[in-house]
Amino acid sequence: MLFSVIFVAGCTDEAGSQTTEPTKEVSIGYVLWDSEIASTNVVKKVYEQAGYDVELKAVDAGPLYQALADGKVDMSVSAWLPTTQANYWETYGDDIVLVGKNLEGAKIGLVVPSYVTIDSITEMNDVADKFNGKIMGIEPGAGIMINTEVVIENYSLDYMLVPSSSAGMAAQLTDAYGDGDWIVVTGWTPHWMFVRFDLKYLDDPEGVYGGEEYLGSLARTGFKEENPEAYAILERFHWESRDMESVMLAIEGGETPEVAAKAWMDANQDTVNYWING
Repeated sequence: MLFSVIFVAGCTDEAGSQTTEPTKEVSIGYVLWDSEIASTNVVKKVYEQAGYDVELKAVDAGPLYQALADGKVDMSVSAWLPTTQANYWETYGDDIVLVGKNLEGAKIGLVVPSYVTIDSITEMNDVADKFNGKIMGIEPGAGIMINTEVVIENYSLDYMLVPSSSAGMAAQLTDAYGDGDWIVVTGWTPHWMFVRFDLKYLDDPEGVYGGEEYLGSLARTGFKEENPEAYAILERFHWESRDMESVMLAIEGGETPEVAAKAWMDANQDTVNYWING
């Protein structure tokens, strides 16, 4: 249920009976990637400013789509489309509402430090020893991991894809970059690592990773009809890569996600007011 009833102490009508007012509630599902931690915490604070109680539910990508399709979560701003999460959209898309694009110009692929002297996936086998025959990945089952398995097969790469986590991948990249070592990771933009380090994508001539991606806002079926005010906020939510990266950098620098989100909102209150009020 989106609305429950609570009693307000000391508030009565003319007949002396106690009045009630609804509690506005929304639940937001997200995946534990640095980019989605940033965006979801901003959206959470926006809904709180609009008077909502917000429940965050962190899950992997597949269970997130299933939860939306089953109506167990109201919304998410964590969709990477049209390529990265295409398999999940094919499975669950008929039962989920694609509200709109909340960030455009995203990208995924294999990422290396700019000092690495190759520029294409087609060159990777020639230097496999420099990378120790490993591609450092994130959570198993993530869209970029599924695409990377296809890349390994299509390009006949003599590499092992090593699963980890978003944070684990970033830590491995940070260590290797600091030592000037060669490393190849499953990467994406927006991400703070492209601000912190000099990195590049390896060319993907077969286009396995697709072209430009967008981050989409999703809602469960019936959410718009049951809570049009909350749906409208989600519909208006749209920001730029530099906005997301600034929140991500603050979190990576030691701020809590809520503090980083609030700081961005304080600096961009006109935008927040538009998202809430139109």
